[in-house]
Amino acid sequence: MKTLAKKIRVMGLASLLMLFLAPLFAQNSNGYITINGNLKDAKTKNALFFAYIAIPNSHVGTVSNSEGNFTLKISPLLNASEVEFSHLGYITKLVPVETLMQGNTEVLLEPASIPLDEVTIRPIEVEKLVADAIAKIPYNYSDNPNMLTGFYRETIKQRRDYISISEAVLDIYKAPYKNFSGADRIKIFKGRKSTNVKKADTLAVKLQGGPRVSLLLDIAKNPDILFFEDYINYYNFTLEDMVTIDKKINYVIGFAQKEQIKEPLYYGRLYIDTKNLAITNAQFSLNLDDKDEAAKLFVLRKPRGVKFTPTSTSYHVNYIEHNGRYYLNYVRNELSFKANWNRRIFNTNYTVVAEMAITDRDLSNTNKFPYRETFKASDILAESVEAFNDDDFWGEFNYIKPEESINEAIKKYGKRLKRLNME
Repeated sequence: MKTLAKKIRVMGLASLLMLFLAPLFAQNSNGYITINGNLKDAKTKNALFFAYIAIPNSHVGTVSNSEGNFTLKISPLLNASEVEFSHLGYITKLVPVETLMQGNTEVLLEPASIPLDEVTIRPIEVEKLVADAIAKIPYNYSDNPNMLTGFYRETIKQRRDYISISEAVLDIYKAPYKNFSGADRIKIFKGRKSTNVKKADTLAVKLQGGPRVSLLLDIAKNPDILFFEDYINYYNFTLEDMVTIDKKINYVIGFAQKEQIKEPLYYGRLYIDTKNLAITNAQFSLNLDDKDEAAKLFVLRKPRGVKFTPTSTSYHVNYIEHNGRYYLNYVRNELSFKANWNRRIFNTNYTVVAEMAITDRDLSNTNKFPYRETFKASDILAESVEAFNDDDFWGEFNYIKPEESINEAIKKYGKRLKRLNME
């Protein structure tokens, strides 16, 4: 049986690495419109994270960060008049571009209610509902290849300090979903890294595979990550709720491994459209009850004398619908763990976060780039891109806005970098 953690060895540990940190954020002066804002729940005023912000009737968009902040860059060629905001469980909202251009803007979304007369009642078992959703993947998702533009960022924190930040604009060849044919490919179009000059407790943490790992989390393309051939013997399913996503009602299906199964599997929720049974969202985590067994699934290499203990995992993937077909939209994976050297009293805590947002999509120019140009599963992004100090590095490309804690780390390093340049 193959599980996600067995298929993607997400992390390699080495003995020593010096890490540096540099500026991530950029301004622009090339004529495109840049909109900054903050997305909140209209009733609670809580930040809405991982919400989708897009130009209607286009393939251009981005997502809000974990603090609800967003930046959207709009080309004048789009002639955009409105920006669309959507989030799981909320009413989609259109806001005029002119309103958003007035400065940092607070956008409020109203929670969505579900009218009972709109609900499609299916008198079927939940297990069959999931099986039918998997069977309909070739009909609900793109049956043609796509060329995607994606923004990818991975961060590594030691305790509260960022010790590595790497990010890139990606060219992604997305093979058709029909019959799960063909392999996806990723190429780094433009990338940079920012690492902190300090000893990382004599332990270097690296994320192997980077954006390829994120792409493998496309469970519609790779359903056996969660639901392998005989998955019904390993998981229990329950109908937990119904929510509105992009004006459509979705079943919320909970799943968890059966009690008699001891091997670490996954638990979480699937969101399935009640009309067409498309999987629109998935949120899941690895069962860490047996931490020793779970640890074996993550570590590719580590020094002698170090004990690796995973403390939490989180995976999130969602899709967006366009003209009756669903497309990959956003992926996020997070791993927290502690490392303990023999004969040391204190553990060191680490958190690795990787996220990828699809910011543009081309359905016509879909020529596959050569394999030799692709980012391989064995590659490490931080070793594949250069350090940077460019005030307009991303130009017109959309990206995920950094969190405040990342910005603070950037400012501290930026001051140090300027002093080094002056010397």
